[in-house]
Amino acid sequence: MNARDADFRDRNDDDDDDWGEEFGERDSLTDVPGGVRLQKVLAAAGVGSRRHCEELIGEGRVEVDGETVRRFGARVDPEHQVIRVDGKRIPSRQDLVYLAFNKPPGVLTAMSDDRGRSTVTDYLGDRAERLFHVGRLDYDTEGLMLLTNDGELANRLAHPRYGVLKTYLAEIQGPIPRDLGRQLMTGVELDDGVATADRFRVVERSGKRVMVEITLHEGRNRIVRRMLDATGHPVLRLVRTDVGPIRLGRLKPGATRELTTAEIGELYAAVGL
Repeated sequence: MNARDADFRDRNDDDDDDWGEEFGERDSLTDVPGGVRLQKVLAAAGVGSRRHCEELIGEGRVEVDGETVRRFGARVDPEHQVIRVDGKRIPSRQDLVYLAFNKPPGVLTAMSDDRGRSTVTDYLGDRAERLFHVGRLDYDTEGLMLLTNDGELANRLAHPRYGVLKTYLAEIQGPIPRDLGRQLMTGVELDDGVATADRFRVVERSGKRVMVEITLHEGRNRIVRRMLDATGHPVLRLVRTDVGPIRLGRLKPGATRELTTAEIGELYAAVGL
């Protein structure tokens, strides 16, 4: 059971939804006609049980469109209102999907291919949603991709204006000079302009092969491969391990998992939503 579906143990207790409605002040941004009770929206988003969500509301830790809501019976519009818990936005719309995917090498970052090559779609099962991929990976690169039908979030994550960092592990031919990191962070001249790494470190040395970690906010095509190639260290293997606050972790190649409510909130915060 994932975090967004967890804690529905109270979903059959609708008869007592009104138990706390007489407490607290009425809220100007709530009591939307035909709306859904706030604690029910919070529970459906995976924040916790109805009772726990009522406690959060009572403690003044829940905001709707920037206004603190303290009344348990408040009704909201989860389709259009922005709801935050402890300052972090929650995914209140139940039709939105947020997935982490570990792309294997030899898979196209595309939903279809007229040449019959394996694509991301082949790993998504029978999902009916039209999903956007956040951050392309080239055919031979593997690792973390985010998939969502939240168009606004996807656009912001992909836009260089928001500076969402991406981290890669690259296996390259050694030995490497001591100043390789400085070269990459100072800037490497490419045919489409200078590219700069935000962070660099050597992870492991094994014989003539070296594993390095590179973090950057650049989103240009094959940018890591081109930067290392330009410094005389072609990539032998490349894996993306992080996109913003989301980590690949132990997700197996070809597997997907749903992001937790906390992870989605962190992505919202990373792009100012």
